[in-house]
Amino acid sequence: MAQSEDRAVLLGQYIVKNKATVREAAAWSGISKSTVHSDVTKKLSRIDSGLYKEVRKVLDENKAERHMRGGMATKEKWEKKAAECCKG
Repeated sequence: MAQSEDRAVLLGQYIVKNKATVREAAAWSGISKSTVHSDVTKKLSRIDSGLYKEVRKVLDENKAERHMRGGMATKEKWEKKAAECCKG
């Protein structure tokens, strides 16, 4: 197996095991988000269809939850600003 194929399998396993986002997998591996996404969608589907289906499920769940995580981050940001503002 080529190095990029090995990397695709490793990234896929990491994403499934940790229910990780593409961003988290990119930070863990030290490669770009676009490379991670390409590896686990295009390459992995050709290499290991079972693992690809598991990764796809995690990525779809992450995508469905993304708006909630963003909303929580915004809420926390404004709560922190309000707390700092009101300290006397």
